[in-house]
Amino acid sequence: MAAAKTNSGFRSSLASLEGDKVVWMILFILIMLSILALSSSTPLLAIQEKTNRMTIALEQVIVSLVGLGLIWLIYKYVDVGPLRWISKWMFVISLIPLLFLTLHLNIGFARAARINGAWRAIKVFGFQVQVFEFVKVFMVLYLSWAMNELKHGKTEMAKRLAAKYPRLKWLSTEFGKCFFYVLVPMGITILLEMRGSNSSAAILAIVMTVTVIIGGIKTKYVCGLVASVVLAVGLLFAVQKVTGWEFLGRKMEAVSRVSDFKNDPIMRIRSVEKGTPEYYKVLDKVRQPMSAKVAVRDGGLIGKGIGKSTQRYKTAVMYEDYMYSFIIEEYGLLGGIFVLMLYGSLLARGSLIVKSCDNLFAQTAVGGMVSLISGQAMLHIFVNARLMPLTGQNLPIVSHGISSFLAFSIAFGVILSISRMARKKMEKERAEAEPIIVTDDDLRDRLADLDAIE
Repeated sequence: MAAAKTNSGFRSSLASLEGDKVVWMILFILIMLSILALSSSTPLLAIQEKTNRMTIALEQVIVSLVGLGLIWLIYKYVDVGPLRWISKWMFVISLIPLLFLTLHLNIGFARAARINGAWRAIKVFGFQVQVFEFVKVFMVLYLSWAMNELKHGKTEMAKRLAAKYPRLKWLSTEFGKCFFYVLVPMGITILLEMRGSNSSAAILAIVMTVTVIIGGIKTKYVCGLVASVVLAVGLLFAVQKVTGWEFLGRKMEAVSRVSDFKNDPIMRIRSVEKGTPEYYKVLDKVRQPMSAKVAVRDGGLIGKGIGKSTQRYKTAVMYEDYMYSFIIEEYGLLGGIFVLMLYGSLLARGSLIVKSCDNLFAQTAVGGMVSLISGQAMLHIFVNARLMPLTGQNLPIVSHGISSFLAFSIAFGVILSISRMARKKMEKERAEAEPIIVTDDDLRDRLADLDAIE
């Protein structure tokens, strides 16, 4: 009887939530999976931080509650109008921390932090903020605003610059406006992110491109941007090759990762003499991808069971970069398919929400956010399946990482907020629509009107 009441209470609570119910369910399942997975996959992290796995799991519960609170605030109180106004400033908000990292600033309470040989985080009062995680979400919002403004001709700044400076007259053209509001912000953020993370810059470029395509940008502008970025990256690699400039050092690391990916790790180990410094250097590079493959192989169809993973003791970042391999090891191929279905379902529901929206900003924002979450999940899974080189991108919501969880919480909040407003509008339109069913009284009245006409 008590169980029935509990189920009824949960169902009624879910029914009371506005917005897309499927997205809510996907979010809750991902959060529960995250808590469960992190309580089991983090023995090495516990040793590193001199704590235990249950403490880490409890911290994830707290982070989840904070993230849900953030989602609730956005979903409940941020309508399309305020969200569109906030999105206008998201490029500037993204640019400030990116420049902070590029210049290696230290202003007392906040300082740029070097992680794994690259400047990619800001420590604020001791808390570490992964800048690139938030920039992805913020730039989707900004580009959604920009595409909406271009569609409706609200390009006052470009027009003023064109009128004031004769050399900038071309800004008043269609290309000039697109260049000023879309292509320049995209190019700047990509180049600044490349300084700290090649994979983050690549994913940001893909997500932003998908966002502006959803927003209706012309193909020729996208092709021009892609060609410009490829040319710029090629020049950077050429300069690094000739000069050895440290500023471009991480670009050569990207080449090294691609080269490592092409080579079979077993053959690489066998190609060097065992016990030599070169052997251990090669072993360090291939240990994690090899352990991830072992985890997938050992998982089988139904997995080893909760808490029975062995590769979590061998893979240093199993709880981040190789979370999907861990899930397959403990939950099997069936668990891996279930996770794939979750992100696939999110993509499908996102497309339905986009169709129900009646303005370009909402459509672009939802499409961009869903593409970001599902796209990053697919990249993470491809890396774990060794279908592409290591990118360092985690599994959204599930993997360990406070900044990542909060950034994706903002993304889910935006999706649910817009779906709530779209659903309300559709319900209002249905309520105001003329009834399709004709009652007997209506039929008699209409027949009487015909008799009167005759």
